[in-house]
Amino acid sequence: MLLVPCPNCGPRNSTDLRYGGESHARPDPNIASPAEWRAYLYLRDNPAGWLRENWYCASGCRRWFSIERNTATNEFRDPPLPGDKRGGAA
Repeated sequence: MLLVPCPNCGPRNSTDLRYGGESHARPDPNIASPAEWRAYLYLRDNPAGWLRENWYCASGCRRWFSIERNTATNEFRDPPLPGDKRGGAA
């Protein structure tokens, strides 16, 4: 079982949340080329190490948040506490 620290609800079982994928900057829709959109939508780094991810708390606060997780060990780096604004909406 993976306990994911939701910044609003506290630690939650990963089955109560939805994984939103790697967190990365969205290109400007007014100037982005088709190649940039393709890279944004489909290409991921998939490292074995620290990665910023988006999660959705489906059975609790129903909010998106962003957090760093080590993909090799499932350890969370500096997890936000409930009420802490650091993990804000992704």
